[in-house]
Amino acid sequence: MADLYNFAATVEHYAKEHSEQLAVVVKGDDEESQVTYGELTRAAARVHAAFGKMGLVAGDPVLVLVGRGVFAYSIYLGLNRLGAVILPGSEMLRAGDIAYRVRHAQVKAIIVAAHVADEVVKAVDGDPHIILVMVGEPRQGFLAFHDLIASAIDDETPAPADTAADDMAFVSYTSGTTGGPKGVVHVHGWPRAHIANAATHWFDVRAGEWAWATAGPGWAKWVWSPFASILGKGGTAFVYTGKFNADHYLKLLETYPIALLCATPTEYRLMAKSPRMPQWKPAALRSAVSAGEPLNREVIDTFWKRCGVYVRDGYGQTENSLLVSTQVGMSVKPGSMGKPSPLHDVAVINEDGRPLGVGEVGDIAVKRTAPTLFREYLYDPERTERAFRGDYYVTGDLGRYDEDGYLWFEGRADDMIISAGYTIGPFEVEDALVRHPAVAECAAVASPDEERGHIVKAFVVLKEQTTPRPDLVAELQEHVKATTAPYKYPREIEFVDQLPKTTSGKIRRVELRTLEKQRKLPRK
Repeated sequence: MADLYNFAATVEHYAKEHSEQLAVVVKGDDEESQVTYGELTRAAARVHAAFGKMGLVAGDPVLVLVGRGVFAYSIYLGLNRLGAVILPGSEMLRAGDIAYRVRHAQVKAIIVAAHVADEVVKAVDGDPHIILVMVGEPRQGFLAFHDLIASAIDDETPAPADTAADDMAFVSYTSGTTGGPKGVVHVHGWPRAHIANAATHWFDVRAGEWAWATAGPGWAKWVWSPFASILGKGGTAFVYTGKFNADHYLKLLETYPIALLCATPTEYRLMAKSPRMPQWKPAALRSAVSAGEPLNREVIDTFWKRCGVYVRDGYGQTENSLLVSTQVGMSVKPGSMGKPSPLHDVAVINEDGRPLGVGEVGDIAVKRTAPTLFREYLYDPERTERAFRGDYYVTGDLGRYDEDGYLWFEGRADDMIISAGYTIGPFEVEDALVRHPAVAECAAVASPDEERGHIVKAFVVLKEQTTPRPDLVAELQEHVKATTAPYKYPREIEFVDQLPKTTSGKIRRVELRTLEKQRKLPRK
């Protein structure tokens, strides 16, 4: 008999015994709303019914472009309940980004926030076969999400789909160093393994406790923590819809009974520097975790001194889940990523796929048998195969183990850029820049930054007859923001006469990264 699993059904089972418990609390700058587990699961069932009436069936891909709020939870749960394949998408995606995903994944429907509608219209280019649904005030060409849900009758909602644990459930797109973004396929059984792994041993979610994970919908990390970890363990998800402000984040932690915090290293760094920090007294915080890149020692020390909570690092990727972390009860080694989770065999391997010894630097890799490992890159078997070396999936990061079994990050093995928790492929930045009439060629690399860890820096060769002018940097930055997701824009641009290249003509980004390190990092 096939192994069946449906995450929405798991949440529904919990809701039957805890229908009055708060599931989601949403705080905006001017208002606050909340829903119970009973209300949330009923709303999800209506989403299932409404989209089923429109002809969507299990296995159909649906692109979701909505922001923080209760609707994100009911939409994701409802689509999962239906058995649809969810494509998380950032609200910052532009028409080209959206069109790529629609074509590549053969999307059947798009659920979109009102402010992204124009980009969606340009992306689908009048294709009548794609169902367009808008959250917010409806407009021509879109169905109104609120009307669809209101038309669904609770007594007539179907039961959760009997999805097989190995059926496709999520496709998260992640940047590649060359070519378009990769569609990372996770299956319906992935949340079950993730809950047993990250939600339990790292985030430490407990039923009834408030947990704040700051990631926004559209990212794999949102599926990880705000969605699967909190709802899967019966927690109460706290959501703040305003823009990041370190002082305000600290105030929210003082005001609300938030026991658990999961934030980016950049957010922690800025909170640690806040003038409010010396007097800060959180209401209920007992556990804090960080993911995306190693966290500075001084930040960890600051939080410990103020509230007796160590910020515990975690390491994982879109292709898996949490692989390595400072787990609950584990001694903190500031700067280390911690130890492998109990469910994963993580090794540092050489080019032959052989595990290396203590202190030796090599590729961080995880055994193929890892229960949270992705199934494949969508419609790309060759790329999928290249991601593996023998029995191991190779993460693309370099690391080393110390004598106590702690893993230390040594850098990227490729050219990916991680800035303030965002993973950015240089190809996407460069592709946007070269569309500007003044740019002949360019290279985008990670440049060290005190607050963001790294920023995107572009080295630009201008076309002949074009000379740098004071306003050209800002013009190029705005051009990139208009062409692709704004978070990818180069915060620094340097005009150069030529780029370093191999004898075959490939740009040597490693030389440019090294140059930036030499310029910005203090010598030891």
